[in-house]
Amino acid sequence: MKVLEVLDAELVLVDLEVNLGSKKQNSPTLCARYNGKIIPLRTPDGRPILMKEDNAIEGDSVVK
Repeated sequence: MKVLEVLDAELVLVDLEVNLGSKKQNSPTLCARYNGKIIPLRTPDGRPILMKEDNAIEGDSVVK
């Protein structure tokens, strides 16, 4: 492995709410705050996901 670049990101723990069919479920989720966006690093069931800005949560769904 090789480090290509050190990104300026902050790790945050958020209470993330998701829709699962007709139900809403929430759980603490590890995320990164990067460029003013919240990017989940895990799915609600705990599986890891890539830190991509495409996965960012934006707009009205982000509570400050």
